[in-house]
Amino acid sequence: MDTGPSTPDPGGPRRDFAAPTSEPGPPSFEWLLGRLGAGGRRQRLLLALSCLPCLLLGLGVGSDALFTLTPPRHCRDANGTRVPENATCQDAHCPNWDYGGLPALTSNPVTEWFLDCSRGWVVPLEQLCFLLGFAAGALFLGHLADSVGRRSTLLLALALGCPAGILAAFAASPSVFMLGRCLWGVMLGGMELALYLSRLELCCPSQRLPVAMAGDLLMVGGHFLLLGLALACGSWRILQSVISAGLGLCLLYGCPGFYPESPRWLLATRRTAQAKEILMGLTQGGAAQESEAQEALAELDNACHLPAAAQISLRLLLSCRNIWKNILILGFTTFIAHAICHCYRLAWESPEDPHATFYLSYLLSTGSAGLACLFLCLSVDRYGRRGILLLTTTLTGIASLILLGLGEYLNSAAQRTFSILGLFASHAAGSLSVFFASEVIPTVIRGKGLGIILALASLGGLSAPVLRLREQHGSFLEHIVLASLNILALLCLMLLPESKRKALPEGLRDGELYRRPSLLRRAGGREGRDAEGATRRDDVPLLSTPNPAS
Repeated sequence: MDTGPSTPDPGGPRRDFAAPTSEPGPPSFEWLLGRLGAGGRRQRLLLALSCLPCLLLGLGVGSDALFTLTPPRHCRDANGTRVPENATCQDAHCPNWDYGGLPALTSNPVTEWFLDCSRGWVVPLEQLCFLLGFAAGALFLGHLADSVGRRSTLLLALALGCPAGILAAFAASPSVFMLGRCLWGVMLGGMELALYLSRLELCCPSQRLPVAMAGDLLMVGGHFLLLGLALACGSWRILQSVISAGLGLCLLYGCPGFYPESPRWLLATRRTAQAKEILMGLTQGGAAQESEAQEALAELDNACHLPAAAQISLRLLLSCRNIWKNILILGFTTFIAHAICHCYRLAWESPEDPHATFYLSYLLSTGSAGLACLFLCLSVDRYGRRGILLLTTTLTGIASLILLGLGEYLNSAAQRTFSILGLFASHAAGSLSVFFASEVIPTVIRGKGLGIILALASLGGLSAPVLRLREQHGSFLEHIVLASLNILALLCLMLLPESKRKALPEGLRDGELYRRPSLLRRAGGREGRDAEGATRRDDVPLLSTPNPAS
């Protein structure tokens, strides 16, 4: 296969990112970045600013595990003697309940409001509210990000979410706490979406994977930092207040000129004057390069712009079958990857030492997520998005099938080994699915599409609180269903295109042409070419991706 620079990237957008083309339409954003010399200090600073809040996001998302942990408890009689541990919830009216202590924190909502036994349903309900709030924030603010911009959406999420965090910290009842946590989840969902879009759309093709994984690694770092911060704070109210105040500092991103709007989104929505101003601010070099930059930007004034996001009708959007196919396949994979994680954590539960069980499960889950990000950094640019996603989804299915079919014959060490493998593979598949989706969804609807993906990831996390609400009944059946769906997702992944080192699609037409050929037809046929005769589809082999010339 010819991979020379003169041949358009098969399956990619309509414009090559290495040079301008003679096709009608504006130059590609990647070409503009290279022509302007915009890959210097200013661009790296903006990318760092878009990654740093991910540390606080990790603190906010991980805090739910500490707030909903139910410690063991005992009842003391009138003489202060502890009743034997076989005393059950039938003694719920005992006035001298003594909780056995919490890991990291001295108290949490469960111990403060006695949310166990007959009131134990309140805890999984709070988890459901938090995750549903996150999903709603990703969906609603994702739609808003395509209308008002990535920066405005980030600031709106912060402005509305930080008071919600304070409301949860000073809640006087479980109902107020659940309301605050639900609104807090909405803010976290919108904030994660806006930051992901901002840093992705400022990158050249070779930068996208490292920058995306840097943000994910900072979120993992926030999960690790959470335990130390909880030990320092002691009270759950102080911990919630500290995290809320930290996210409130991100409102400084609203200062003029500090954190600009995404120039790629501005170009895609006909806001050329604002985009030119921001791109000139990214220019590095002397007067000669500034003159060349002015010449490059002048071409935008005479180019036929892409359709604005506001002009995209619902009927036109629903007619984009290829875009929806990619979104649904990657959304389904993301949902399964996040839902099945809970099934692997069940292998670590032990009633003998709840503290050790919590720390072991928490650290292993967070550590496997960090290792998954490092694995993706080292492998995805080499072997392709589709190939590594197939690999990680396959490993997830293998781990599940072994635990389901051979679990009775494995000792505890073997069960935990395959559980770690499943956690690692599912974290990698979930993270890569989100990144893959962000590369194949066009800029004009990337907020909506990525919002759907993140919402499905949050809905996948509902498997843990739903199972807790049912007192862990049906966990084996749930694992069987999710493992079967994982096999179905594996088959669907073969229909995806390869986006490795290709320019991001900008308009709906680019997204519709971003596909791989039919598995039953030759890619070089008439259906594989557009009106100008240029191949649009992904013609690379299914499981291997040669490095394109850049």
